[in-house]
Amino acid sequence: MKTFFKVWLLSTVLVLAGCSSNPQTQATSGVIIDTKGLDMSTYYQDLHECRNFAAQVNVGGQVVEKTITGALIGGAVGAIAGDSDAAKRAAGVGGLLGVVKGSGQASREKQRVLKNCLKGRGYRVLN
Repeated sequence: MKTFFKVWLLSTVLVLAGCSSNPQTQATSGVIIDTKGLDMSTYYQDLHECRNFAAQVNVGGQVVEKTITGALIGGAVGAIAGDSDAAKRAAGVGGLLGVVKGSGQASREKQRVLKNCLKGRGYRVLN
């Protein structure tokens, strides 16, 4: 039970850390646009608005969903393969993997929203 609690606590800390980070920084990392001939003040205004759209992605919800799914699958596999201790450990590992998967999925969705918004406003997104 102690192992499961430690994994659950670590997962919770990771979820809260992901939710508390700056969504504007996360949503703009790695976006490259062709700036030739652009009015940069207009671009920065559009970028700000697109960041706000990307910030609407429900990171916490996706992380929690994947964490629960991972814990349930891990617990079921552990129960089939072994005893209750194995099930608890497998549920903890599954939950932790769910945190990682949910965070990555939410980050990719934020990037997609930001890029689509910029493309929709006529910018050439190069990546």
